[in-house]
Amino acid sequence: MFDFPKSLTFHFGKYVSDLVDWLTVHWEGFFNGIRVGLLWVLNQLNDFLLWMPWWFFILVVFLLAWQFKSVASGILFACFLMLIGIFGYWDEMMYTLCLVISSVVISLIIGIPLGILMANSRRFEIIAKPILDAMQTMPTFVYLIPALFFFGLGLIPGVLSTIIYALPPVMRLTNLAIRGVPDEVVEASLSFGSSRWQLLTKVQIPQALPTIMAGVNQTTMMALAMVVVASMVGVKGLGLEVLTALGQIDVAKGFEAGISIVFLAIIIDRITLAISNSFQKQR
Repeated sequence: MFDFPKSLTFHFGKYVSDLVDWLTVHWEGFFNGIRVGLLWVLNQLNDFLLWMPWWFFILVVFLLAWQFKSVASGILFACFLMLIGIFGYWDEMMYTLCLVISSVVISLIIGIPLGILMANSRRFEIIAKPILDAMQTMPTFVYLIPALFFFGLGLIPGVLSTIIYALPPVMRLTNLAIRGVPDEVVEASLSFGSSRWQLLTKVQIPQALPTIMAGVNQTTMMALAMVVVASMVGVKGLGLEVLTALGQIDVAKGFEAGISIVFLAIIIDRITLAISNSFQKQR
């Protein structure tokens, strides 16, 4: 009477596992192509970041903060980067930055057009919203399992799982931003003979840009939040240092690596948010 009847149990995960196995065997060439292409792009980006002189990178961050926030913010962010270098995590920071940049760029390339499609198609929005809900609420570790089957250990499954986790905010906020453009503005544009493409590129996107930039900020922060999780599949960087410190119960190493992630998160968050506010003021 009180226990759930065992005769009613059903394990749907078996069919998901069979599907993953079938895809691994029959779509091996497709996944290998994605892995090779992405790995080449990521290696080029990582090599460029490591090639850049440390002082030049700090100078660029200082100038960005000065331009969009204040001189004090630029000095503070430069000090944060100096501390990461003093801790001995400069290369690890660059590897983490490579993961974040690549994941965010791919998320924006996919997410902004799909968000625009959601804003213009009620049917697609109804289909997409439950999928986005599942992507945001499903435990992040679950993303790593099929990625490991398809791409093995390394940077690629980490990037792809980060994309899945970071994609929903930019899609949702792009959809919200386009729908939030005043009807009077849209009607005025159409009355002057604008095509649908002109309406989108010259009216809706410029009006919606501040909210879209807020979505870019949220996507970036969610990508950075996946750094430690991605390290579980062999992704190097600050997340792997935190994971190693956890395994060794090394408080000092864990603190230095953890605070380095915090410094990087503050820098990225404040600069992207300042750029978003700048677009808002211009509008």
